[in-house]
Parts: sequence; C-alpha cells; structure tokens
Amino acid sequence: MDLAECPLYPPQLAMAFAPLTAFVTRAAIEPYSVPERRGELKNVIVTVAPSGELMVRFVLRSTESLARIRKHLPWLEAQLPQLAVASVNLLSEHRAVVEGEREIVLTEGESLAMTVNGIDLHLKPQSFFQTNTDVATALYRQAAAWVDAASPKSVWDLYCGVGGFALHLTVPGRRVTGVEVSDAAVQSAQRSALALGADATFIASDATAWALAQPGPPDLVVVNPPRRGIGEALADWLEASGVRTVVYSSCNSESLAKDLARMPSLRPVEGRVLDMFPHTEHYEVAVLLERA
Repeated sequence: MDLAECPLYPPQLAMAFAPLTAFVTRAAIEPYSVPERRGELKNVIVTVAPSGELMVRFVLRSTESLARIRKHLPWLEAQLPQLAVASVNLLSEHRAVVEGEREIVLTEGESLAMTVNGIDLHLKPQSFFQTNTDVATALYRQAAAWVDAASPKSVWDLYCGVGGFALHLTVPGRRVTGVEVSDAAVQSAQRSALALGADATFIASDATAWALAQPGPPDLVVVNPPRRGIGEALADWLEASGVRTVVYSSCNSESLAKDLARMPSLRPVEGRVLDMFPHTEHYEVAVLLERA
C-alpha cells in the first residue's frame, strides 16, 4: 500500500518519500516479504524535527546491503540536504515488531534536536518520542500547568523517554528525577538537561523496579507508560505510597482504566484528550489525579 499521498504526514516529511524510494532502488535493498520470509528491508522509519531536519532509519534483516547503503548514502544526502541522522537497524527475527536491538549510525550526527516549547530534546535512534510533535507541545504544557499548580518540591517522571515531561517541570527549588529503561534515551535526556542547566537527574532503569526500591515517594509522580499501562505492581505501589498527586499520560484508555481502578485513593480531578494520532481512532489522554 503506497502511503506517499497520505495527508497524515507533514509536508517536510512527505517530501522525503520520493528520494527515499529512489535510494532503496539505487542501493538494491530488497523489500522483506512477510509470507515468504525473505528479503532485507523491513521498515523505513523517518522522523522530522520542527527545524525540518530528518532522521532516517533503515530496518534490515541482516547486514547484506549495509555496504551498498554506505556507498550510496552521499547521493541521498545530496537529495535530502536536511538529512541529519541516518542509521541501519538490524531485526533478524521474523517478528511483528518495528525494530531490533542493534543500531549502526552511518552519519556524523547521532541525534536529532526536537525543539518543543523552546526546549531542545535530543532524539537518538531507538529513543521514544511522541508521534505528533505539535500535539506533544500541548501535552507538555498541560502537564507543566498541573504540576506548577501543585507546587511539588520533588517530582519523578517514570517512563521519561528523552525527558520531555521532566525537562518541562524543572524550576528552581524542585528536584526532578527521570527514569527510563533505554540507555540511549537517558543519555539524550542528560545531554538536554546539561545544555539547559536544568536541575534534573536521569536514571537508566525499569520504572517499576526503581520506584519500588526507593525509601519513600516524591510529592508528585508523572507516568507516561507504553500501551500496556503501568501495570498492577506500580499501580499498587502508587496507591499505597501516599504520594499526593499523579499526572498520567496514556495512549490506551483501556489500560488507563484498569490502572485507575487499582488506585481508588487517587481520584481523577481533571483530564484532557489530545488528538495525537489524527485520522485514526487513537488518541492521547492526560489525567490529573489527586489523593482523596
């Protein structure tokens, strides 16, 4: 199915499709056939920054076409002057996932600057970032408004990614700690915090395991989990922790509802639905929870 004319994509992204299509042919990267389990190219992941710069990742079954990709990359860079980061991701298994664990960066640049609300978030390959940058700016502003109104002295941002929420919440006198399982994302968040001079600490760890290992809770917790939600262990810990305020950002209302049911003492007092995925049935919802 050709998605080149899909109106979902912003113009800066759509304009890259024709050169990328030509590049796949030029470098002789055979598309992967799912029924036949043969071929090389499984996905092309393209990210556009607010500046118009691009990150392009070729998800391959093996390194068979890596040398040809390197050889023809200067041609692609000439066709796409806005190309800031290019990489190859290896996904050798026949699985219904988007990417594998190994990443080979092909350009001098290793990260894409995603400027959101005046804050530069440095996005590396394999780091999670919200799908719709314009809507993400509204999401971060909403969370910051709720947090500022609560005036916490200490904040945890669990599942922090590259620090989107955490870096919007740093103000003098407030300790912010971000926890994310991805080392690459944590490195990006640390880089952003250093550049901003922000009082934020980022830790590479499983969010649930880390929270349960702490001697006590902060004043406020932000959670932005994958579609599966925060799960029973973290929900039960939040319920029993005594934390006064939680900001929960979710892309799956069903898992959100399950998690909220396990935290009856944390009552939803305000919510906002954001059209993070236009033209689809999916959305992001942010909920402010306060202890009854």
